[in-house]
Amino acid sequence: MTTSQAVGNVCTISALTTNKQETINSVDGNVIYLPGTDCVIKSQASLSAFTSYRVGGGAELYVAPRNLEALQASIKYAKELALPVTILGAGSNLLVSDQGIPGLVIATRHFRSKHFDQQTGQLTVAAGESIPSLAWEAADLGWQGLEWAVGIPGTVGGAVVMNAGAHNSCIEDMLVSAEVLSPDGTLETLTPAELGYKYRTSLLQGGKRIVTQATFQLQPGADPALVIATTKQHKKHRLSTQPYNFPSCGSVFRNPNPYSAGWLIEQAGLKGYQIGGAQVALLHANFIVNRGGAKASDIFCLISHIQREVQERWSIWLEPEVKMIGEFQPVCL
Repeated sequence: MTTSQAVGNVCTISALTTNKQETINSVDGNVIYLPGTDCVIKSQASLSAFTSYRVGGGAELYVAPRNLEALQASIKYAKELALPVTILGAGSNLLVSDQGIPGLVIATRHFRSKHFDQQTGQLTVAAGESIPSLAWEAADLGWQGLEWAVGIPGTVGGAVVMNAGAHNSCIEDMLVSAEVLSPDGTLETLTPAELGYKYRTSLLQGGKRIVTQATFQLQPGADPALVIATTKQHKKHRLSTQPYNFPSCGSVFRNPNPYSAGWLIEQAGLKGYQIGGAQVALLHANFIVNRGGAKASDIFCLISHIQREVQERWSIWLEPEVKMIGEFQPVCL
């Protein structure tokens, strides 16, 4: 049995704080301590460094809780002030508007813990854990079932919400249950059937419930060398077929059955097409990369252009897999 828990004294429940909201001045402007915690709420925090696209404006307010109590306190704070809440994981499947995000952005990337139960073969992990890191750790232990996920950028929370998948496997296939936090602060445990999983989506998308942790069914007892070898093969395939030399969000569009979105885009002659600093990747047409200096509006306009071109040629409207948050009102030619 292996158990680990992230450590740190930032954004946890603290007995040293008062019940009053305390505001201090910093070089970045006002910094607020979340009541009853040592969590710092930053104002106008830049989000570009927290997304894989490396674009986007700032968060009106930003907090990064490290445990459930601090997360609940963050939700309560937003509710009392009637602030809209946006959840930010690894930012790997996200396009943040150049205008930024109003309300409170809650980052769950520091929300980490994991437990490998040798008796049941179940892995219980907090929402902020990295999916690729889990795949490697499971492989080192000789646990099968996560090899396919080694190239999935992002965290457990985001993977559960979007039913992430690759190599003909997906989260739905292995998920036992997910613990979610409701807007009223209560926790509930949901099964895959209750999550309404479909291809790259679930009932959690667009909702107000927050994934706090998930339990996956794996198969322990295999030869670690064999599991590691399979994991390495999946990683090698990912690196050889998808662009990693420039910032991207991964696949931009869902595959419209029975077609591949990348094939449709390539057949439309759009490989290499560029708007500003955003380009349709030469290696894989279902990727848009930031070639340097791209704005969120460049990427948004390129997404719109691809949709129009594919619609005109194939009468198929490509649905974005990337989640866009904030206001997008650019003038797209």
